[in-house]
Amino acid sequence: MKTVMLVDHEAIRDWVAARAGSPALQEATSAGGDPVLRIVFGQSAYEDDDRPERSEATGGLELIDWDEWFTLFDKRRLALVVPEDRPGIRDEFHELVRRFDPGD
Repeated sequence: MKTVMLVDHEAIRDWVAARAGSPALQEATSAGGDPVLRIVFGQSAYEDDDRPERSEATGGLELIDWDEWFTLFDKRRLALVVPEDRPGIRDEFHELVRRFDPGD
């Protein structure tokens, strides 16, 4: 499978929107750890107004807005790796990886 690395905010939003996904944070599983950036699809991407703002369960997901997601994305110097687009296929596979910047 050929992949593409996305760092452009608009390209990432477009890729996620085409798959009906949403930006999210997952609570850290270890004490004091930073929340994990996620993109969720399907039922997990649905925000229910009756749900508490942040899950009480460790590892719970919280849907967040794109501005907050991209602030963390850029601060952590991440990139989104996705499959190269193929006609008629909307693959949801993705991976957040650390960006390689020349001079690191």
